[in-house]
Amino acid sequence: MPRGRSTFTKRQKEQARQQKQRDKNERKTQRKQEKPEGGVVDEAEEMREMREHAAEQAALFGIGSDDDEPSSNELSIPHGTKASGH
Repeated sequence: MPRGRSTFTKRQKEQARQQKQRDKNERKTQRKQEKPEGGVVDEAEEMREMREHAAEQAALFGIGSDDDEPSSNELSIPHGTKASGH
């Protein structure tokens, strides 16, 4: 007994779906195999770079150095003077 057109297209779609799933699983296993080789080294390298970047940012903004900070007097406006001229 011949199959109808809808059965054929359903079968084609299911085969395409299964092939996509196999391809996806193959890529996933390939990534897993590649990751352990440089995973620990890259993580250590990334942490080192982050520490260096943090140190650069701290130096840029003067965090941790008391010499470059303005005194509290320079930041506040004296209470006795007003801009209106009273």
